[in-house]
Amino acid sequence: MNNTTPFPLPSKNPQLLEFLKSRRSNLAKMMEGPGPDPAILDDILSVAARVPDHRKLAPWRFIIFEGEARERIGAHLGRVFAAQNPDLLDRVEFETQRFMRAPTVVGVVSSPVECPRGTPEWEQRLSSAICCYNMCLAAQAHGFGAQWLTEWYAYDPEILSHLGLTEGERISGFIYIGTAVTPSQPRPRPDLSIKVSRY
Repeated sequence: MNNTTPFPLPSKNPQLLEFLKSRRSNLAKMMEGPGPDPAILDDILSVAARVPDHRKLAPWRFIIFEGEARERIGAHLGRVFAAQNPDLLDRVEFETQRFMRAPTVVGVVSSPVECPRGTPEWEQRLSSAICCYNMCLAAQAHGFGAQWLTEWYAYDPEILSHLGLTEGERISGFIYIGTAVTPSQPRPRPDLSIKVSRY
């Protein structure tokens, strides 16, 4: 469809509903190769970017880690962790391997935009978070495992500077994508009777 063609009206989609009802993260540590090829990754990112976005600001961006780039960022994580935790040097090797858990990792950066019409920053942050979720759904719809993680390095100023984040930018999540080797297990879900109220 081109940009001027209206989309069809919503219709029932039982298959999609079942997919969403059974949605569950796949553990990054239980993934292996292959990851998505360039065409599939482009499609996953396109779906990720198809999110509610007040005033079409696109207040987010993506950083892709594949191949030896995962080793490079891992080496940096190890150096930073060692400098900050001299009493935990036995964990440095573990830290260097974090990005090696899956063949593809995508960092989703929340990047608020100055908006003369006043789109709240909070709404822009939420749009970035939805990118993370959409990316997980798209990866799983393509048959891959996906997990949304942050972990300490998503909040570390030195790591964020190394990744090129500017003032005001934050990591909404790192999305690990690969081939799941074990099924996800069900987990308890909240009792909606205590989460839902009516005005």
